[in-house]
Amino acid sequence: MTVADRETRVVEQVSKQLLIGGRWHDAKSGATFKVEDPSTGSVLCEVADAGTEDAFAALDAAAEAQSSWARHAPRDRGEILRRGYELLMERQDDLALLMTLEMGKPVAEAKGEIAYAAEFFRWFSEEAVRIEGGYSLAPNGQARFLIMRQPVGPSMLITPWNFPMAMGTRKIGPAIAAGCTMVLKPAQQTPLSALALADILREAGLPEGVLSVITTTDAGGVTEPLLRDGRIRKLSFTGSTSVGRRLLEQSASQVLRTSMELGGNAPFLVFDDADLDAAVDGAMQAKMRNIGEACTAANRFYVQAAIAPEFARRLGERMAALKLGRGTDEDVQVGPLIDARAREKVQSLVDDAVGRGAEVLVGGGPGEGDGYFYRPTVLSGVSKESELSTTEIFGPVAPVITFETEEEALAAANDTEYGLVSYVFTENLKRALRVSEALETGMVGLNQGIVSNPAAPFGGVKHSGLGREGGRVGIDEFVEMKYVGIGGV
Repeated sequence: MTVADRETRVVEQVSKQLLIGGRWHDAKSGATFKVEDPSTGSVLCEVADAGTEDAFAALDAAAEAQSSWARHAPRDRGEILRRGYELLMERQDDLALLMTLEMGKPVAEAKGEIAYAAEFFRWFSEEAVRIEGGYSLAPNGQARFLIMRQPVGPSMLITPWNFPMAMGTRKIGPAIAAGCTMVLKPAQQTPLSALALADILREAGLPEGVLSVITTTDAGGVTEPLLRDGRIRKLSFTGSTSVGRRLLEQSASQVLRTSMELGGNAPFLVFDDADLDAAVDGAMQAKMRNIGEACTAANRFYVQAAIAPEFARRLGERMAALKLGRGTDEDVQVGPLIDARAREKVQSLVDDAVGRGAEVLVGGGPGEGDGYFYRPTVLSGVSKESELSTTEIFGPVAPVITFETEEEALAAANDTEYGLVSYVFTENLKRALRVSEALETGMVGLNQGIVSNPAAPFGGVKHSGLGREGGRVGIDEFVEMKYVGIGGV
C-alpha cells in the first residue's frame, strides 16, 4: 500500500456524521464543512455541520441516559476505559497518521500524543473504583455524617485543535469514571480525531447516549443554548481566555460547574548556575513540543545576562537544525501551523519585536511550500515592551530576554495576567525552592521542559483557568459531594 493510499484509507474509515444517542446521523440541515490538511491547504474530506437542533438532540440523549449510566458499577465504567486504552494503543499508527493529516504535527509526535491520550483512559479506569465518601460521628455525638460523592450530571466538553485526541481523553476519562453523560464539541479544524475516538469508545462498550459528538462551524450558536438550557450541569473547556470568559458568562445563568484550561504566557527562567546543556534541552522541549502550538509552550525566555549569549547561540543551532516539512514525510520534526491566520499572527509578533530592536538569530519568516509553515526562530535582544512579551505566540518562536537578578526575573515572569506554567533551570536547591514558590503559576517545570502527565493535576491560576485535570483530583471536577445527616442512632 502506498503512502497516499494509506492516507486515503485512514480518512475514509472515520465516520463523517454526528454521533447522537449512540448512532451516526447527518446534520438535520444536511450541511457539511471541509477539513483541511494544513501542510498542503488541500481538503481531506467534509464532515457534518451541526446546528442547534442537532445539539439539542445530543443533549436529549445525554439527559435521558444519565440516571441509568450513573447506576453502572464503577468497575464496569473502569473496564470500558481500560478497553478504550487498549484499542487506542492497538491503533496508534493509524490514529497518529489521521491526526497529522488534519492538524499537521509530525507523525512521530502524533504517535506520542496517542500514547499520552491513552494514558488518561488507563489512569481514570483505575480511579473509577476509588470515588470515596465518608462516615463519621458528629462532634456532639448526637448524629452521624454520611458523605457521598455522586456524578455531577450531563456535561458539555469543548476541546481545542492543538491536541485533538489527548484533550478529548483528558475530559472524557474522568467523566466516564464518575458516571457522567457527555456532549463533546471538538474544534472544527480537527474533528476527525474526535470522531475516531468516539467510535473506539462505542467499540469498547460505552452505552448509547453516554457520549454524543457534535462537529460544527457555529460553536457559539450550538453551545450557548445548551449551557443555558438547565440540563447541562458541567462545562469543561480548553481554549483561549477570551472564549473562556464568554463561556463563563453563559454558564452563570444556570450556575454551572466549570473547569477551564485557558491561555498561557509561560516564562522560562535560566539562571547562571544552571546546567546549560540541560537548559537548552529543556528549552527545545518546552518551546517546540507541538510546533509551539501549546498553552504550555515556553513563551518568554528570561536568561541571566552572563550566559544569555551562549544560551541563545546553542538554542539557535538546535532550532536551525530542525527539519521543516509535511508531518508525514520522513525525519520531519516541525510541521505547519494550523492555518494562514496563525502564521500571520506569528509573523506579526516577530516583526514587532524586530522593529523594537530584536536580532533574528535563526528563522524569522515563513517556510517554503503550499502549507502554513513557519521556520523555527530565535530572537535575541528582545525588548520587554515587545508584543511577544505579553501575547501567547502559539508558534515556533523563542524570544530571549536578559535579566540580572533573581528578583528582576521573578517580577518579569509574574508580570502577566496568565498563570498556567513556568520553567526554571538552576542547580541551586534553595533558589529552586524560592523561585518555585514565588512563581504565580499552577505548574512549574523545575529543570525539565515538559510538565504534562495524566497522573498529575494540570491547570493554571489567574486568567489561565479554573480547576484541574488529571491526577487524583481530576475526577473531582465531575462529582458533587452530598452530606446525609443521620439522627437517632
